[in-house]
Amino acid sequence: MADYELLYWSVPFRGQFVRAVLAFAGRTWIEGGDAKISRLMEGSVCDMPVPFMGPPVLIDHKAQVALAEMPAIVFYLAETLDLMPNDPERRAMTMKIANDANDVIDEITLNGGDHMWTEKRWTTYRPRLAKWMSIWEDTGRRYGLDRTTGYILGGQAPGIADVITATLWTTMVKRFSKVRELFEETAPMTAALSKRISSLPPLVELAEKSQREYGDAYAGGQIGASMAKMLND
Repeated sequence: MADYELLYWSVPFRGQFVRAVLAFAGRTWIEGGDAKISRLMEGSVCDMPVPFMGPPVLIDHKAQVALAEMPAIVFYLAETLDLMPNDPERRAMTMKIANDANDVIDEITLNGGDHMWTEKRWTTYRPRLAKWMSIWEDTGRRYGLDRTTGYILGGQAPGIADVITATLWTTMVKRFSKVRELFEETAPMTAALSKRISSLPPLVELAEKSQREYGDAYAGGQIGASMAKMLND
């Protein structure tokens, strides 16, 4: 039996962070599937494994724990799998990075599709996205990251913050050429880190599986189509 069950749509987006942490930790999981998610969301809150408005939801069968919201799930996995840094500052910064990543993907999908992308919206948003990239770049610089070595929060080995960083940016730059060009120009150290972390065997395997199952999809619905159209040259 798999260690966990993940409830997330059949796209990378927010669920990919949970998948990446599980893969990095060498844990197994099953995907609950779109139909199950829809059924739970349309039903009573009382019937949910944990009260939630939207996925991801993670069910830890052994511990009989269910959690919603990506940063909360990441924190739980990091704590229970002994992946969280011991230093209080780096622990807090790890969660800051997870929450920042959550903010970025909300913005890049225009709050989950409240609007669709246009050239004007992209031109207006581009400097803000560059600032987000600079936040990652300067975080790494302060903790000793360079173009070839080091990790986003220092340390002697890759951690959850590195996995979150690589998942955020690598998933986007593989699909959107305009984001890739801006990222490589604005945050070269973070780009190099993301490539190093993404080359770890468990994350390579996850990326290959995601490509097979989701293709070039990033987010679902009209906003996914809008992004594919407007964020590629």
